Amino acid sequence: MNASHRENIHRAAARAALDVPGVVALQPALADRLALAASRVYEAVAAGATGHHEAAGVRCELTPAGAWRLEVRCILDADHRVVDVARRVREDVRTTVTAYLAQHGTAAPVTVMVTVTRTV
Repeated sequence: MNASHRENIHRAAARAALDVPGVVALQPALADRLALAASRVYEAVAAGATGHHEAAGVRCELTPAGAWRLEVRCILDADHRVVDVARRVREDVRTTVTAYLAQHGTAAPVTVMVTVTRTV
């Protein structure tokens, strides 16, 4: 698996989560913030442009057993029930990533954990 493949999984998961009614945004983790800051500096120096990390708020890893484990950190609209939105995010992200993997011939189990960081 290459870095492009992993980034595509990140993006697919982020899009699926953001498409769920009640999700306002994704909350980047500290590691994502630091990586984003470092990549912006590197890209600005190397290419004269700033980068954009579309999948902030999604953490993705391939386990030694060959399964995918994703964490999605969401900011939700206070007018929606948190438990309902979190369940829908989990199911939609799992379905989307499973379909992506199947399309690319790398079917594997997918586990999704949703963390609601706040409501607005």
